[in-house]
Amino acid sequence: MSTPENQVPELPSSTKLIMTLATVAMISGLLVVMVYEFTKPIIAENQRLATERAIFKVLPLAKKRLTYVVDQDKLVLADDKTVGELIYAGYDKHNNLVGVAINAAAQGYQDIVKILYGYNQDNSCIIGFDVLKSTETPGFGTKITTDEGFLANFKCLDAQLNMPQSALANAITTVRHGTKKHAWQIDAISGSTITSNAVGRMLNKSAQKLLPVVVKNLDLLKQGQQ
Repeated sequence: MSTPENQVPELPSSTKLIMTLATVAMISGLLVVMVYEFTKPIIAENQRLATERAIFKVLPLAKKRLTYVVDQDKLVLADDKTVGELIYAGYDKHNNLVGVAINAAAQGYQDIVKILYGYNQDNSCIIGFDVLKSTETPGFGTKITTDEGFLANFKCLDAQLNMPQSALANAITTVRHGTKKHAWQIDAISGSTITSNAVGRMLNKSAQKLLPVVVKNLDLLKQGQQ
């Protein structure tokens, strides 16, 4: 018997639709997991290489380095795969400690800005930083890596500790462009205040917490693997 032309075709059952959607979702989820597992070691290696380059950029006198992990108020020799707060100690060709490199992060204008900064234990100064991650607006937020006036803040940004050596003697702060009066202040970039402030916040937070640990363990760091 022929089907009338105006007859509405039978719709698939709800069970069949649900099964089809579940199958598609399962396949999509599996593909996402496979892509993640495939790219995970590649991303990790790229991050390791970026950190490696940054260490020797912020510690230009270093020829080699060791990795330590913070364990309460102690530093324990570790490797780059160790999970936790890592501190990288840089040494010259004579195995003399030339400084340490430390990670820091804070919210910028658009996203989290992550940096690696150098600390010189001889003059208690933050001596430079390198950006590990930033999605700030090109030409504005990214000026923190190119603006000569801003980078001049880090020739020797005062990071001395207080008498008990439990925190910074003076909090690191970012001030409006052209109003810097003290060695622990960061002169902001005009037109990029939010990102400039983020740098100040992350350095202050990290230094307040980790520099007392570094200073307490200087003898260990100076010994290295000698």
